[in-house]
Amino acid sequence: MSLDTILLAVGPTDSDRIDELAQAVIEVAAPTGATVVLAHVFTSDEYAEVCDRLDFDQQRDDFDANDVANHHATIRELERALDEHDISYDIRGAVGDHGETIVDLAETTDADRVVVGGRKRSPAGKAVFGSTAQDILLSSPAPVTFVRNDS
Repeated sequence: MSLDTILLAVGPTDSDRIDELAQAVIEVAAPTGATVVLAHVFTSDEYAEVCDRLDFDQQRDDFDANDVANHHATIRELERALDEHDISYDIRGAVGDHGETIVDLAETTDADRVVVGGRKRSPAGKAVFGSTAQDILLSSPAPVTFVRNDS
């Protein structure tokens, strides 16, 4: 199986594991020449909050979720890391449920691998609060690499 496209999905809680996510993708993309899709998925509330923070007027039609993702600090840090290793990438933004939307992006980008971050949780914690990473692991059309943050 060749790796042409790797989807690296990030969200609002991934800023504390940027280095680990970047390293996980670089280790696979560099030797294979794969393109990395940097995808930032926002819930509707997160999207509105980021648009306000960036002074984007949501009533205007001249920007979309891709533009918002392109301006997000997490994506910019990942861009720098990939640029340092001459890895090609594309940026995607999407609004929706994190798990479902990441799976949809994996399908539409024809991803050969999906990389997501998360934190260690107890089985009871997952049952009570759900787990986006677990949803992705169970529904992804491609193998998933889970980058855990223990802190």
